[in-house]
Amino acid sequence: MSATACSRPADPDPGRLSVVAAFYPLEYVATKVGGGATAVTSLTPPGAEPHDLELTTEQVRRIADAEIVVYLRGFQPQVDETVAQQAPDSAFDASEGQRLLDAPAGDEPGGGNPGEKDPHLWLDPTRLAMIADRLADRLGALDPSGAAGYRTRAGALRADLEGLDRQYADGLKTCERHEIVTSHAAFGYLAQRYGLRQIAISGLSPEAEPSPQHLADVAGRARELGVTTIFFETLVSPKVAETLAREVGARAEVLDPIEGLEPLSGGDYVSVMRDNLNRLRTALGCT
Repeated sequence: MSATACSRPADPDPGRLSVVAAFYPLEYVATKVGGGATAVTSLTPPGAEPHDLELTTEQVRRIADAEIVVYLRGFQPQVDETVAQQAPDSAFDASEGQRLLDAPAGDEPGGGNPGEKDPHLWLDPTRLAMIADRLADRLGALDPSGAAGYRTRAGALRADLEGLDRQYADGLKTCERHEIVTSHAAFGYLAQRYGLRQIAISGLSPEAEPSPQHLADVAGRARELGVTTIFFETLVSPKVAETLAREVGARAEVLDPIEGLEPLSGGDYVSVMRDNLNRLRTALGCT
């Protein structure tokens, strides 16, 4: 949708910085770092798949009015367009300063277009910590009196994420297998960080329909490698993964890309990542 200019109303929450986050992992970081000094809202509601978010007029207004818009360029095209048009000065691109992975090549599982980058960097917790540090600096520049608090909260979050990183490194150190078959190519950063190899059924977008030939190729590789688990995710249909699992004699299991939380799940980024680790250890025969 094309965004039109909006006039800025009075601050709806005086005394707190208004922060708009594009989807859950960025909302999580903004809330942890901002604490009570920020009012954080998310453009992607719980239970919604964020890749192809279509903004409402109210959400466009919210972007235009925010003091910071935390988004990930290349992940949600309409958010990219609206931020460029309505909020260039308040934009905070979470991918800035990070070396992004190339999308899998077109002839590989989950292949993308030439030059396309993989945006799913939050699945490496050390990269999420980098985002938190940068966001603390940006918030502190806007609110100098609160700068020490932002840095302290970012440091606490970094400690949690570094602890999670150690749990993954230790938990995946000794495994029988290192290949993970996933419903879409969301786990490249996790795989790179912890010495795994991702074999994706669909590409960077979970809505992409794999060809019959590609499915046959993935099934053949799964059999050859002795894969015991085909992973599907929480916010899209598991049917393709379940069908593939039956075909190769494996089980189907959730591996959550944490693009959003299910309503009333009661979890957060760290708890879902720990659940993912437990499922990976079982699937890969880790000791």
